[in-house]
Amino acid sequence: MTPWLKRFARRSKPWVALLCIVIVTLVGLVDFVTGYETFFFSFYLLAVFLGVWFVGIPFGILISALSVAAWASSNIGAGVRYSSYVVPAWNSLVMFLFFLVVVWLLAKLKGFNRELEHRVQLRTESLAREIRERLRLQKELLDVGERERRRLGHELHDGLCQQLTGTALAAKLLPASAASAKFVQLIEDSIELTRKLSRSLSPIELKPGHLREDFCELAAVSAAQFKVACRFECDPATPLPDANVATHLFHIAQESVANAARHGRAQTINICLDASEDELALTITNDGAGLAKDFQKKNGLGLRLMRHRADLIGAIFEIENLTTHGVRVTCTLPLLAVSTSNSHGE
Repeated sequence: MTPWLKRFARRSKPWVALLCIVIVTLVGLVDFVTGYETFFFSFYLLAVFLGVWFVGIPFGILISALSVAAWASSNIGAGVRYSSYVVPAWNSLVMFLFFLVVVWLLAKLKGFNRELEHRVQLRTESLAREIRERLRLQKELLDVGERERRRLGHELHDGLCQQLTGTALAAKLLPASAASAKFVQLIEDSIELTRKLSRSLSPIELKPGHLREDFCELAAVSAAQFKVACRFECDPATPLPDANVATHLFHIAQESVANAARHGRAQTINICLDASEDELALTITNDGAGLAKDFQKKNGLGLRLMRHRADLIGAIFEIENLTTHGVRVTCTLPLLAVSTSNSHGE
């Protein structure tokens, strides 16, 4: 809406209605003074426009009738002569019908303008919500990172440090002949514990063309960490995405497996990477307790993170309860977004 229209929009309807009547009166007087040979018909349209746009359609019709009456009266008062009374009546009717068409077009234009403004407002609100959601997500990511570092510190202190302390005590108390073997075993256990802790904090470094090996290692590490049966399935001919897409798919699978083991108490978790004619699909299924009925309303951080990662790579993310028990997580993306690197190019 232009600035001058906005100024009229801030006025009251009675004020605009009075202005329209004044415009019709002034144009009629000018039309009368200049004579019927000078055409001022188009100036009446300004009053019709203001009446329809800022007051309403009924008032626009009324202004149209007043405009026709003013035009006809000014012509007759200026001295125009007709051969019959039918002629001015017919001319007035044609002009009034023309004004009605103008009123109808203005009403349609106003409706289109209102709908466009409504759509722009909805889109603006949607973008504002998305920006707020992204900012909140970034803040939560920072908070989660800080909590994860604190958790790792506690686990290193309570787990690895205690393990190493026990190793030192055992080395001092055991006889010399048995101390060496026991010491080596305890050190190896400590190394394995450290490796698991580092895996839980820092994921596998993904490399182009090695996604299958990375998923296999994820399944093996998850099985050992959560004490579950976790396996990965993938046809060797399945095309593999580039490193960026592969990283997001890996994190989605990692989050889904962790949720299934920690919250769903699943005993079996399957990770499957498969391709059809036009899309690549990552599917994670488990036999856990399933999702609550209102899980969409709760919309936890893990679920939002998985959805966010899917959005970043242009994928469709879905999560649902299975018919019997368990949960299925699916992430599908078009093959156009997948690089041509496959098992033959590794």
